[in-house]
Amino acid sequence: MPVTDSMFLLAESREHPMHVGGLQLFQPPADAGPDYISDLYHRLLKTDEVRPLFRRRPRGPVSSIGQWAWANDDDLDLEYHVRLSALPRPGRVRELLELTSRLHGSLLDRHRPLWEFHVIEGLADGRFATYNKIHHALLDGVSALRLLDTTLSTDPDARDLRAPWSPVQRLGPEPARPGRSGANGTRAPLRALRSVAGAVGNAASLAPAFAKVANQVRREQVGALPFQAPRSMLNVPITGARRFAAQAYPIDRVTAIRRAHGATLNDVVLAMCSGALRQYLLDLGALPDRPLVAAVPVSLRGAHRGDADGGNAVGMILCTLATDLADPAARLAAIRACMQRGKRIYAGMTPLQVTAVSALALAPMALSPIPGVVRVGRPPFNLIISNVPGPRRPLYWNGARLQGVYPVSIPYEGLALNITVTTYDGSLDFGLTGCRRSVPSLQRMLGHLDTALADLEKATVPA
Repeated sequence: MPVTDSMFLLAESREHPMHVGGLQLFQPPADAGPDYISDLYHRLLKTDEVRPLFRRRPRGPVSSIGQWAWANDDDLDLEYHVRLSALPRPGRVRELLELTSRLHGSLLDRHRPLWEFHVIEGLADGRFATYNKIHHALLDGVSALRLLDTTLSTDPDARDLRAPWSPVQRLGPEPARPGRSGANGTRAPLRALRSVAGAVGNAASLAPAFAKVANQVRREQVGALPFQAPRSMLNVPITGARRFAAQAYPIDRVTAIRRAHGATLNDVVLAMCSGALRQYLLDLGALPDRPLVAAVPVSLRGAHRGDADGGNAVGMILCTLATDLADPAARLAAIRACMQRGKRIYAGMTPLQVTAVSALALAPMALSPIPGVVRVGRPPFNLIISNVPGPRRPLYWNGARLQGVYPVSIPYEGLALNITVTTYDGSLDFGLTGCRRSVPSLQRMLGHLDTALADLEKATVPA
């Protein structure tokens, strides 16, 4: 098990679940009968061919530092992992989000493979949803979305139901399962030795990478550094209970702003979040004088790399949100400049170097579970905001059209709110995941996101 994966197991506790999830909303096909959803669920239970990723569970101690390898569960109980739920009346999206909040707050059983898949019926408008969660030690957000893409079809008439755990069709032989040797009993150990040798060889390149960062910071006076973030109501101890809010926005509106300001789509997303957070904290009388700082993950995966074997490959940029500025255009300009500086620092680095440098910003999070650290220490940043590219075309599952893909992510100790955004078929789907106790009235953030987008549009129109 790579160290980058095992650390998500080591950091987990009852108050800190470390799984990622997703809420998908579907419109059944026109010819769907009254038993469509029930039939779909029972068909899923019959798809008992399971890819290796979905058989993995931690080997050895499940509550100590012994989680360095995966074991394979050859007696997978599919009925435990795949579940059918129904919403209470009146079956609004509000009830769907409340159910998702409760499901996302419960820990995965480490004695079993670390995933669940829920089919949810009972929406008053006839739609249905799926909620899936999988441990971050198995997948990062980019891998999870690519996995979702393999289960869906561009053909609305296709009825060949594919489950996320079904094996990917391959032209060659399937790779050996983790934790097992090959036919001659030596391949897995040799792979491990090669991996260790490669890591040792790459370690020599880390010193120049750190030197480059130090020189760049000194030369450009980068404003967003660890421990430069102000204390805020978001940087407090959290509980394991979650609250989830979600909303979609047409990507065309964001694209118009991006083009007018010479920014990236992610810059505009950050500016929307900045405006929403500023107003949310103002309403509560809790806006810090200094600007909030967001940790922004950047994927290190190549465009053609397969992700069937899971794992994590992300770097991190710390970006000011300029919440001390009232003008939305000025906030966007400050965010754009900060993100450009962060990208210049990483230019030319290998994924290993980016990961190592990012670890400097994330390292303080390892101390946050120590009692008292969050209350007395200064936060390295205030929250995490991720933008994960998703499918660009309309997709279908057993004839049902996918209408929304809402990411459900991880709040951390001292980081009570996480905002993750996914692009899908001309829309930006926002998922806001917060500690139920520490982030009151999270749904109000959705209205503030509406206002922030409208304010950016007004700032874009020439006077």
